Formats: sequence, structure tokens, C-alpha cells
Amino acid sequence: MDSIRVAERVRRIKPSPSTSAAERANQLRREGRSIVNLVVGEPDFDTPLHIRQAAGRAMEAGATRYTSLAGTLDLRRAIAAKLARENGLDHGPDEIIATNGAKSAIYSALAATLEPGDEVVIPAPYWVSYPDMVLACDGVPVSVSCPEEQGFKLTPAGLDAAITERTRWVILNSPSNPTGATYTSAEYRGLAEVLARHPSVLVMTDDIYEHIVYDHERFEGGTAPHLLTAAPELRDRTLAINGVSKTYAMTGWRVGWAAGPRSLVRALDTFLSQAAGNCCSISQAAAAAALDGDQGFVAESVAVYRERRDATAAGINAIPGLSCGLPEGAFYLFVNCGALIGRMTPTGRRLDTDGDVVMWLLETAGVAVVAGAAYGLSPYFRLSIATSLETLDDGVARIARAVADLT
Repeated sequence: MDSIRVAERVRRIKPSPSTSAAERANQLRREGRSIVNLVVGEPDFDTPLHIRQAAGRAMEAGATRYTSLAGTLDLRRAIAAKLARENGLDHGPDEIIATNGAKSAIYSALAATLEPGDEVVIPAPYWVSYPDMVLACDGVPVSVSCPEEQGFKLTPAGLDAAITERTRWVILNSPSNPTGATYTSAEYRGLAEVLARHPSVLVMTDDIYEHIVYDHERFEGGTAPHLLTAAPELRDRTLAINGVSKTYAMTGWRVGWAAGPRSLVRALDTFLSQAAGNCCSISQAAAAAALDGDQGFVAESVAVYRERRDATAAGINAIPGLSCGLPEGAFYLFVNCGALIGRMTPTGRRLDTDGDVVMWLLETAGVAVVAGAAYGLSPYFRLSIATSLETLDDGVARIARAVADLT
């Protein structure tokens, strides 16, 4: 008998659905199955050479010891310069803390501020980890449905209806994982008008996909608009979360950051001093080089994603029963599979949910995707385009053949 008692805070959360889906796909591959894995949300490019070389120089120079918990001054200055250059924000190094990836920054902010029963407003579809991180910190996730008809975006009316006297945070992710929805400055101003009536509510912006945007005429400089550029009056209660993972193909380097009011950044520093410590000194040097160095890789990778997005969306939309719009940002397609619900497989199995559709695609077609239910909105599935066009074409062809067999 297992005598280990697991804490309630762990029992109330679940493993990441996207991670679980990726692990299942890898397990089937190990068993000899041919699997097209369209689950993983990480760039399939190598980290640019000049960034890797900066890490090597840091090691040779002996930068292998503890750093300031908030991160090296070089890195925080590089982050501050990036925020000023690309986002028009004026955060100083003492208003920035480097963390072990952006995920750590988000969790630490929630852990440092939530009291039991505090509510966090989360627009759905959402990144799978937001609700469970809130639960792990004794908070209450409040999901606000943002349907396809409104561009998968939170409206001022939806935000206003969700805020109560217990609301502590609103989380905004733009461009969005899983939909790619990207807020305009005008849309941010509409949300800011609502927030002006609720001065005690904090705002967290998850900007991790900010550079992966496809309409450069609409998004000046190839960067998604920022809430604080549109509504600078929110600066004293907004925490901007970001990192180098998606933009520079550095998912394994684990460097993120939070920029915001000094009092909030100090609270994160206190929490992390006991929970994690500083992020890797060598990775910090690499991240500073990424932010300060040549940015050509960013535009080149986005051009590749755009080609994949256009081709894969066209292929999906040619399949009867499936549809998806062109995402404005990030590297996912959020595919509407509502027309497949209620259909029968050749073995007589009825597809009742998007979870059924996803499991059937994996078992029958050997294509791994993630059910929309994991992101808080059904009936959809998320498909990652962070893989080769050849792999994407194979995946779409397999999906088409499987759908054709439904009755």
C-alpha cells in the first residue's frame, strides 16, 4: 500500500494535457508506431550560433557561480533596453527579475500574491497551465469564454462581468496559445476602461509569443502591441511576463522574466529566494546576447512559420468537417472539429467530444494533437506548426484520410 500522503494542493491540479499528449505520442513511437507529433509548442530551429557562442565565452570566463537572485545586471539591463526599444516601456533593472523560464515567473507571481479564495480572470481558450497554477496557489480560476465569433478575444463586457470583489488578477496572453489571437491597441484600451473602474485588480501580460506575428503592416516592427503602450496608466499594477524561449529557439535554456512595480518584483524575489534561486548563469549570458545581438533570426523564423501556417491552414480547410482561421500570431492552428461530433468511426465508435476526436486521430491516423477542452473551449483541437512542412503535409494528409472514413 502506498503510504505517501500527497498534499491537497497537488491533488487539485492535473498534469499538463499538452505534455501528456506529447508523452503518449512518444510512447507509441517507441512501440514502433508511425506518429506525426503536432503537439509540442517549441521552435524546431537550433538556437542561433552567436547566442551559443556567448554561452561558451561565459563558461570560459568563469561565469559558473551563483548570480544575484534577480539575475545579472547585464541581463536585466538587456531586458530593460529591449522593453524600451520594442515595447516603449520604461522599466529599470530594479523593476525586473529573471526567472527559470516564463512559467516560473507566472507561478511565482501568483504564489506571492494570492490568498485562499482570490479569483483570477482567465480568457478561454487559455494556455493549459494558467488554471492549475491558480489552483496550486489556493486561488480560484474564473474562465471567461471567448468564442471564435469574437476572435477568441476577451471583450470589455466579458471582462466587466467576470470581475468581482474577490478578483486579484486578470491574465492576458497575446498572441495567444492556442489560438494566435492578438489584441490591437484599441482592444487593449477597451479593456483598460473596464480595469479603470477596478483599481485593486492586477494585470499579468504573457508576452512570450510577441515576435511571432504575421501581419507586419498591422503590427508595426514585427511585435505585437503591448497593453502598457495602449494604457500606460496601468503600469503600477501590471506585471509583464516574457522570455527568450519562443523568439530565439531557446526553450531548453530556461530564461524568462517579469517586469513590473518594484514592490511586486521584490515579492517575487522573496518567494524565489526560498523556492528556486537564480536561473542558470550561463543561460543568462546567452539570453543577454540574444536580446542585445543581431535579430535577423527572428524575422527569418517568422517567415518560415508563415509559410507553414498558410499551407497547413489551406490543407485543413480543404477537409470536409474541419475549419480554421489564419492565426495572427504564435505557431498553432486552433481547428474547429464541431462537424465531426456525433459522427461514427468504421469500428462503430461515436465521436462525442473533441477529446474523442483527438484520441481517434492518434489511434487511427497516427497524428497527435491536443483537444480544445484542455484549453477551455470545445469542440476544437490545437495543432502545432513548429515542425517541418513535410511533416505538416503528412499530418494533414493522414487527418484527411481518417475523416473521409467517418459516417
